Amino acid sequence: MKREYYKWFCGGLGRDMELLVFGHAGARVLVFPTRSGRFFDYENMGMVDALGHHIRMGWLQLYCVDSIDHETFYCDWCEPRGRIVRHMEYEKYVLNEVLPLSRSLNDNPFAISHGCSLGAYHAVNIALRHPEIFNRVVALSGRYDLTQSPPGYRNLFDGYYDSDIYFHMPNHYMPNMNDHDALERIRRLDIKIVVGEADPFYPDNQFLSDTLWNKGIWHLFKVWSGKAHSYRRWREMVCWFV
Repeated sequence: MKREYYKWFCGGLGRDMELLVFGHAGARVLVFPTRSGRFFDYENMGMVDALGHHIRMGWLQLYCVDSIDHETFYCDWCEPRGRIVRHMEYEKYVLNEVLPLSRSLNDNPFAISHGCSLGAYHAVNIALRHPEIFNRVVALSGRYDLTQSPPGYRNLFDGYYDSDIYFHMPNHYMPNMNDHDALERIRRLDIKIVVGEADPFYPDNQFLSDTLWNKGIWHLFKVWSGKAHSYRRWREMVCWFV
């Protein structure tokens, strides 16, 4: 399996950013790590091996990006406004630097956004906000409203709220989206949402699924047995949906 490491200085973030690319051809898969995770976690936790056949056959090429969640949603020392601003800078890095790199390495037009846990939030949010760039979304055990406090988790903005937070919370902006052209672009996405029946994020996933159906957006909403919020279960899930 072809494996390549990339590192460069991102001016918009003011720091070096790293990523790993797996595979030589196929659909380009943008892989976001779990909460505060690193670009090498997807490989280290066996997810690349779980997709090994797909990668070796040239069906998929993975772009495993780094997170900066400790500078955004999980930056406890900065003000909540600074968290969402830093997140928007991270989104620009992905859109303006990572995706162009993927297109320069692989001219396959089919692009997939994918992640587990908080990575699923990133995958869903960027695809719903930029559906013209992606063809499929695969979100495993995600959380789509970071302002809520499900059991064991807190509001990641400590009660602060503004329009930028609104436009980066899928369970906030999707219910109010009525623009015909925007909805048509989203309807062209192949959306796959998977969550465990006992996952504390299950209500968040159910809300997103109900919202999508209410907007006429066809998608797969698959409920896995148990909590299913672990790499062991994600390794089981991923081959069925990516």
